[in-house]
Amino acid sequence: MSTASRQMSIGMNILGFGAHAAAWREAEAPATAMTDVQYFINIAKISERGTLDAIFLADGPALAGDLATQPAGRLEPTVLLTAIALATQHIGVIATASSTFNEPYNLARRLASVDHISGGRAAWNVVTTYNDAAAQNFGQSASAPHAERYGRAAEFIEVVQKLWDSWEDDAIIGDPVQGLFAERDKVHSIEHVGEHFAVRGPLNLPRSPQGRPVLVQAGSSEQGKALGSRYADAIFTTQTTLAGGQGFYQDMKQRARQWGRDPQQLKIMPGLATVIASTEAEAQARFTRLNDYLGESSLAQQIAWRIGIPLAELDLDAELPWQRISAVSELKSSHGFLEAQLNLARQEKLSVRQLARRILVGHRLLVGTPEQVADSLAEWFLSGAADGFNIMPDVFPSGVQVFVDEVVPLLRKRGLFRHEYSASTLRGHLGLAYPANQFTPSRSAASA
Repeated sequence: MSTASRQMSIGMNILGFGAHAAAWREAEAPATAMTDVQYFINIAKISERGTLDAIFLADGPALAGDLATQPAGRLEPTVLLTAIALATQHIGVIATASSTFNEPYNLARRLASVDHISGGRAAWNVVTTYNDAAAQNFGQSASAPHAERYGRAAEFIEVVQKLWDSWEDDAIIGDPVQGLFAERDKVHSIEHVGEHFAVRGPLNLPRSPQGRPVLVQAGSSEQGKALGSRYADAIFTTQTTLAGGQGFYQDMKQRARQWGRDPQQLKIMPGLATVIASTEAEAQARFTRLNDYLGESSLAQQIAWRIGIPLAELDLDAELPWQRISAVSELKSSHGFLEAQLNLARQEKLSVRQLARRILVGHRLLVGTPEQVADSLAEWFLSGAADGFNIMPDVFPSGVQVFVDEVVPLLRKRGLFRHEYSASTLRGHLGLAYPANQFTPSRSAASA
């Protein structure tokens, strides 16, 4: 596919009240909005007005944060996204669910149900969940080691995909005259027996409109990259520099080739946190106001936590204490987020204070005008660092409104983004092929 004919994919990441930890203090939505379905439906409808590919919900099975200063509470993603799917017509719905704290059969059934209900717009963001608080909610004293979690995740995905394929596409006959509902030979017991799971199958509902819900993955450790390049349809990555983005892009495409995959069928979508206003000065003022709600120490605490060094032991106006930072693989935090922050700090020789002001939720941050945001997205897309982006506005709903109303038109003028939806499924939006059923490998698959 030539550069001229390519168009980027764009997802909207709904992170609570916004990507900034102080977003709720702007009071654009009531503090109870996290349990109000209409709040999320409004964001989804704005995103759909901008013809975005999908909305994305992060999730974790534990209460996190300081309840004294941060609103808390999350609706279960597959339930919430079912309601959103019924209130929208085109936009994809991506749910996060842990392979560590679920069972393949139940999760395969929930996600396939969302795909049926949405008419083929569902996706699963598979995570392995590393925090101890989540483990303690499931009868464990601490989270499992990194390698064990990823070993379970790989087998989990294989079982889920077998279950999604357990009904062939044409299994249902539906002939009331002859009294034939389905061909028994086209509904398969998967008979999976592995290290972590034993699942007989088949799934108790037919293959969904997309064949399989889209599979998204975000791990950037060595095992995470191996998992994503083998199984995922899209990778949400945390690259903070253009060179880092280009390197990750090429690495993941090459890994996909080594698995025998078409690299164009693996979409690389870096995250971008945005603070947008009419002028750069106004955007900086907006960002400063949000930062002032938290104070310098709260901003720097994210850095301290990720590198495993108490905040009191850091000099905020000095570079990171590189000699004290353990190997990334030894730290109990997201490897991808940490590597992205360390790469940015090294490249630009940032102090702890400067780094804290350049990162939101672990992702690259851009504070500026709609034109600057559009320029950055275009540069990364056209220079081989991304197939699309996962956008994380600072505050909802104003952050999504300005992106849709001011940034999207600029991308359309450059021919880099769609003017209207042309497909009915999320696979179609992303330019992904309809997946062949592994139980009928000789049959040609139709286009999404």
